[in-house]
Amino acid sequence: MVWLKYIWKDTMAKIKVTKVRSAINRTQNQKRVLESLGLHKMGQTVEHEDTPNILGMIRKVNHLVSVETK
Repeated sequence: MVWLKYIWKDTMAKIKVTKVRSAINRTQNQKRVLESLGLHKMGQTVEHEDTPNILGMIRKVNHLVSVETK
């Protein structure tokens, strides 16, 4: 649920993010992005709202994750 321009918007799109590659030998920034997305183990899937912040984080680690829209 997001309060956007004085309109209560309850139907944000959801995306599923799955960690498919290891973070070993990756930069510290990429490791922090994975952790901030809630991805710790290989094969772990988390669900996030489709916001510009989340999409920017996914773009930084797109070679390590798989993304599905709901």
